[in-house]
Amino acid sequence: MSASFQDVGDDLRRIMVSGRLDMEGTDSVSERLMELVEAPKKGVVIDLSGVRFLASVGIRVLIASAKAVQQRGGKLALVVARGSTVSMSLEATGVDELIPVFTDGSEAEEAVLS
Repeated sequence: MSASFQDVGDDLRRIMVSGRLDMEGTDSVSERLMELVEAPKKGVVIDLSGVRFLASVGIRVLIASAKAVQQRGGKLALVVARGSTVSMSLEATGVDELIPVFTDGSEAEEAVLS
């Protein structure tokens, strides 16, 4: 798993994640994502379109990230590739009911900044 980020102005952080979000390297994944979402930004978008596999530990990391952003008054949204295994995993587990999920990055950005 790798994660990079881009700050867009003062209010938005875009985090791009690629690879596998699974048991291997769970601690480093969790630490890196939590570090990235703790920035004092109004909105955070995590782009998972480059993620090939999402295990339950990865889902827990995403939920913890969303809670961290919400606790400081911000919003978090996810971007996934339409019809991907990641998208299906989020739907099957109900995460898409907890965290807004989009297939378009600009729509996700608008949602977290509104």
